[in-house]
Amino acid sequence: VHSNNDLRFPTVPFIFHPVAKDMNIYFDELEGVNSPSKDDDSLLHHGNLTSTSDDASRLETAGEGVPDKNKSNGLYFRDGKCRIDYILVYRKSSPLTEKREVFERNIRAEGLQMEKESSLTNSDIIFVKLHAPWEVLGRYAEVMNVRMPFRRKIYYLHRRHKFMNRIERQISRFRGWLPRKPMRLDKETLPDLEENDCYTAPFSQQRIHHFIIHNKDTFFSNATRSRIVHHILQRVKYEEGKNKIGLNRLLTNGSYEAAFPLHEGSYRSKNSIRNHGAENHRHLLYECWASWGVWYKYQPLDLVRRYFGEKIGLYFAWLGWYTGMLFPAAFIGLFVFLYGVTTLNHCQVSKEVCQATDIIMCPICDKYCPFVRLSDSCVYAKVTHLFDNGATVFFAVFMAVWATVFLEFWKRRRAVIAYDWDLIDWEEEEEEIRPQFEAKYSKKERMNPISGKPEPYQAFADKCSRLIVSASGIFFMICVVIAAVFGIVIYRVVTVSTFAAFKWALIRNNSQVATTGTAVCINFCIIMLLNVLYEKVALLLTNLEQPRTESEWENSFTLKMFLFQFVNLNSSTFYINYFCFFKPLNFLFTLQCHPSGCLIDLCMQMGIIMVLKQTWNNFMELGYPLIQNWWTRRKLHQEHGSQRKTSFPQWEKDYNLQPMNAYGLFDEYLEMILQFGFTTIFVAAFPLAPLLALLNNIIEIRLDAYKFVTQWRRPLASRAKDIGIWYGILEGIGILSVITNAFVVAVTSDFIPRLVYAYKYGPCAGQGEAGQKCMVGYVNASLSVFLVSDFENRSEPTSNGSEFSGSPLKYCRYRDYRDPPHSPVPYGYTLQFWHVLAARLAFIIVFEHLVFCIKHLISYLIPDLPKDLRDRMRREKYLIQEMMYEAELERLQKERKERKKNGKSHHNEWP
Repeated sequence: VHSNNDLRFPTVPFIFHPVAKDMNIYFDELEGVNSPSKDDDSLLHHGNLTSTSDDASRLETAGEGVPDKNKSNGLYFRDGKCRIDYILVYRKSSPLTEKREVFERNIRAEGLQMEKESSLTNSDIIFVKLHAPWEVLGRYAEVMNVRMPFRRKIYYLHRRHKFMNRIERQISRFRGWLPRKPMRLDKETLPDLEENDCYTAPFSQQRIHHFIIHNKDTFFSNATRSRIVHHILQRVKYEEGKNKIGLNRLLTNGSYEAAFPLHEGSYRSKNSIRNHGAENHRHLLYECWASWGVWYKYQPLDLVRRYFGEKIGLYFAWLGWYTGMLFPAAFIGLFVFLYGVTTLNHCQVSKEVCQATDIIMCPICDKYCPFVRLSDSCVYAKVTHLFDNGATVFFAVFMAVWATVFLEFWKRRRAVIAYDWDLIDWEEEEEEIRPQFEAKYSKKERMNPISGKPEPYQAFADKCSRLIVSASGIFFMICVVIAAVFGIVIYRVVTVSTFAAFKWALIRNNSQVATTGTAVCINFCIIMLLNVLYEKVALLLTNLEQPRTESEWENSFTLKMFLFQFVNLNSSTFYINYFCFFKPLNFLFTLQCHPSGCLIDLCMQMGIIMVLKQTWNNFMELGYPLIQNWWTRRKLHQEHGSQRKTSFPQWEKDYNLQPMNAYGLFDEYLEMILQFGFTTIFVAAFPLAPLLALLNNIIEIRLDAYKFVTQWRRPLASRAKDIGIWYGILEGIGILSVITNAFVVAVTSDFIPRLVYAYKYGPCAGQGEAGQKCMVGYVNASLSVFLVSDFENRSEPTSNGSEFSGSPLKYCRYRDYRDPPHSPVPYGYTLQFWHVLAARLAFIIVFEHLVFCIKHLISYLIPDLPKDLRDRMRREKYLIQEMMYEAELERLQKERKERKKNGKSHHNEWP
């Protein structure tokens, strides 16, 4: 769920200013001194600090008045005043010393301050602590167009009609009877920070007087400071040459082992947050976001954004919005299921199935499968009715419309978040070319039309050939998936006969269900094994394409992985939906579904895979890092004891945590997008899918929050305007869901055959009625007659059916609309078959056109930008211009008064 509740620390002595926006816990008037010196690793001792500044002793003396907490908590330099903005880790045994020394020398030349310290647990590991002084932050904040607050927002009320005012008063009176917003965080103990109450503008040193700076040390937030330092590190050279630049290359070649910003202290505290306040932002996030006790609360998105950056904040905002939108879908799906439960005893079809003791069904497999009474499938007929009832069509239409409403309202929600987080006017800077692309095409260059500089160039023919090879690889992997599905089909054909001849009566009597259940479990194992292969193939194909920039690489990799995973997960489901109901002309019954229909197989397929997949993903996301971190702590406890472990500095603790995934938020998005596909594509066959997705997502939000806060190193705060390529994938799934649900209702479900029988062939034919009384005789009309002597030798059952009537069976029944064996055209399709087929095709066409029209109408009626937000943006633009003019005029008048005071004014001076 979602909310923009930002929280502040009630016990920290903040000095608030109306325009002060980004405040930290620690205040200090002194700035670090930047003085480059030679990097000498020989001065390092186990657990001792070695400053690279020549003025370290002076700073240490000046910091004697600083509280010891700053010196001992691992967030500051040894002087207790310079906050650590970034950490680099390397090993002394690494052979790439020269590159590292050149890189660190250039870091100091950029103005960053540096300290080094050896690890307390391994003397070979060296931590490089970096601090950016005010001058460096200001210079690069201007280059990066970092938006900073400069004036409080002026809110105004919209004019509302009297009718709207009366409605709002009635709603407020009704809300007074309800609990006081139980899902919101407690504002009395955790008040809001004034994060979004200020106008912002790109920082400029020339116009620094526009930004009222309360404290230079806290003007830039910790996340912003780390982002600025990372920006510098990405542009520092480590060797002579045009392409020998950037921290990423040093991490790739092993010069540095890790690079990360620090967490803001421990996420646990001995003191209660309600009585003593939060120790830091990380502790606050743990208590009000990552703790299981607040699973029903809204997310503090502004605090998440402030700590982790806009990109991660947008992911949790989207996940919360998706989870919130699942509530109506889960409620309607549960209603459809409960409707099936309440109408079960009144269902004429299931009654006839349960009472059909005299109808003998043909075997569903060759040789070993026996003849069975239709009444034996009574339970399955009742279970099928729970999902396939009169409300199924309504639910299919609702879910198709729901997917559109979800996407359209997410665009509005994203616009509000982008406005609150100052992302409306933010544009991604010109991306750097990938090192692999430069190395491959460095010999061919052409002029960049934007920067005007020469850059590597990939020829069109080379690009097309690589794309063709990549597309061929994708096609081959899809063929591998189809082959795996075909293998599952062969397994079902072979196993159903094996289970039918099993010694245990429980398995022998439920051979079809046992076959389906084991096939689904084996299919899930194959899915998980192929996923490992897919990741390697997707990496290989994406690198083969040689994308120019990192965003192009990420989009290409994302599209391949999604396509592979989607086909892998849904191929068997498509088989059951579209091919399982077909029967060969020679009446081999090996591909038939259960006598009660194919929908029960589709329900089992979706339910088992959905539950197993989500359980496995949750374990891998949280359980695997937990086990790894536990093992690391166990080794440290054995080697150094619990006393030493508690005294580790913050950089040592963070280094022992797990790094964030190499692909960023890819795994998190992929899991949710695939779940969205399960929730929408075949939801008509499994109405409880939204409910399962809702329960999983409520847990998923807290699992991801706990993982980010406690188990992972702090990721670099990155900016983003939206969720990227995933939105286009969601739109594609929404379109596909309309088509698939139309086929589920028309083909897999018995809705259309029942409707045709009720209006054309039943007792109420020609009367315009379709009640339960009109379905009398439907089961008998939907079954055809087969002459037992017409079985081929290879498929003739071993049993002759004498156990039913004392004599061998002459006839058996099967699900289809065919003529009897003694008709002029034996086993030819009846007229009812063509009526049902025509009705199915007509339903698919009408359903798709109707739903697509509704979807486009909703998309047209719902604007992407809320009207009140559009008015706020226009008013803000006007007020910013006025404020800038007033601030500039005030500065000129102040300068004029100072000149007059100093006696330097002239009579003809321009005002």
